[in-house]
Amino acid sequence: MSRYLLPLSALGTVVGGAVLLRDYVAGGSCPSKATIPGKTVIVTGANTGIGKQTALELAKRGGNIILACRDMEKCEAAAKDIRRETLNHQVDAWHLDLASLKSIREFAAKVIEEKERVDVLINNAAVMRCPHWTTEDGFEMQFGVNYLGHFLLTNLLLDKLKASAPSRIINLSSLAHIAGHIDFDDLNWQKRKYDTKAAYCQSKLAAVLFTRELSRRLQGSGVTVNALHPGVARTELGRHTGMHSSAFSSFTLGPIFWLLVKTPQLAAQPCTYLAVAEELEGVSGKYFDGLKEKAPAPEAEDEEVARRLWAESARMVGLEMAHGSSVKTQPLPGSPVAQV
Repeated sequence: MSRYLLPLSALGTVVGGAVLLRDYVAGGSCPSKATIPGKTVIVTGANTGIGKQTALELAKRGGNIILACRDMEKCEAAAKDIRRETLNHQVDAWHLDLASLKSIREFAAKVIEEKERVDVLINNAAVMRCPHWTTEDGFEMQFGVNYLGHFLLTNLLLDKLKASAPSRIINLSSLAHIAGHIDFDDLNWQKRKYDTKAAYCQSKLAAVLFTRELSRRLQGSGVTVNALHPGVARTELGRHTGMHSSAFSSFTLGPIFWLLVKTPQLAAQPCTYLAVAEELEGVSGKYFDGLKEKAPAPEAEDEEVARRLWAESARMVGLEMAHGSSVKTQPLPGSPVAQV
């Protein structure tokens, strides 16, 4: 038996070292130990993946969590899981379909009516490289869900966030934003041949530009907003890429994926950090790659593009602005959305 001890010990060392290396490459855990008792946190797309794990982490820290999801069966199950694991019973499942402007308005109205405050808004929900689908209101799905839906939701909740200041907004973007380009002549892919990758990259670039312009508009309000690339995670988000169903990817590239692709738990750490870290109070308009602030792509720092995108987005979703607050949310003439 003793002859097996050395090989087993060596194997254990290798495995342990590999796990530590993976965690190091993935960026590690949230360094902040801050808690958020009594604070209200909204996490969109929180029924699975990074969103669910982020909600779990913040529930552990005492937050009152709203899981905002389209699929209520999965949302209720996720809320139940989180309540059971954290023993925090202030975890609720609310319906929100970011592919529907009507649903977004209804959700925001419910928040404004039923919640005294909103301390953290995490715009996490996303679709990735789906077929050329459109939202209920006629928007290209990735642009509509990943960006426009969150643009409207955030604006509708701004007054509540300001009243709860200091408060925070976190927009989940992606490293893919560096390959993105905002095509103002065809935001909805109605003129060009649809490219699932380019559409995804455009939506994630839009999220960073939105962060920049919103931060400028929120100066002095006590509300901060930052964009985040959480890392590549092993979630359902990549179901349209074919990566998970490819035997070649699974077998040949499996070890590389294991090393470089984060678990949802690790991928939730940067979002948790941006939501709770005391040292980030007052930090706004920045782009984070994992736990570190980094410079985004050059187009993501173009103030003229950011302002133009804001104006076009407001027109598309029917949002008029007065003194930084939403005053009207009906679709405007010329918008590609359906009247609701």
